[in-house]
Amino acid sequence: MRARLPDARLLGEESAPHLADVDRGIVLVADPLDGTTNFLHGFPAYAVSIAALVDGELRAGVILDVPRDELFTATAGGGAQRNGKPISVSSIDTPSRALLGTGFPFKRHGDIEPYVARLPEIMRAIAGIRRPGAAALDLASVACGRFDAFWELTLAPWDVAAGILLVREAGGIVTDFDGMQSRVAHAGIVAGNAFMHRWLLEHLTNPTS
Repeated sequence: MRARLPDARLLGEESAPHLADVDRGIVLVADPLDGTTNFLHGFPAYAVSIAALVDGELRAGVILDVPRDELFTATAGGGAQRNGKPISVSSIDTPSRALLGTGFPFKRHGDIEPYVARLPEIMRAIAGIRRPGAAALDLASVACGRFDAFWELTLAPWDVAAGILLVREAGGIVTDFDGMQSRVAHAGIVAGNAFMHRWLLEHLTNPTS
């Protein structure tokens, strides 16, 4: 990396988790092993995730699903691909046919009760929920239409950077819980095709029961 991008800086959990001023120059946001617990237990859902920010804007992203040998790539304005072939988010606009992904709040215990409180209403309306345990792959699954939407209350920049770009370039929407465009930061995330993103965000922030 230093030979090709001598001025680039690195943001990552293991190397530089508190890098300041990510809105300046080239910043590589990397997670060499997203889904560490899965990897340690031999559960086949873990990935390498790398994204490039240029002056704060996502310009490129790559996610390697190691067990499946699937390579997801995206460039700003250049679309998203899986193993070199174009991908797009799903077209499902009927919640009862939708499969959603999520992530449990296993670190921030104060988030458990608010998270669980939203589940019954959502679960009654959709076809199913899955929790594979690797956010980069969850976002890749939204980008290629395996998931119709995804949400998690808190994620780190290296969990989501490449996935945000993948979903956007595949025609999807990625925001925080206020409906604002997601940034590469420690924050919650809601992603999906246009209809399911809107539906899920509404049910997460304005529950009817």
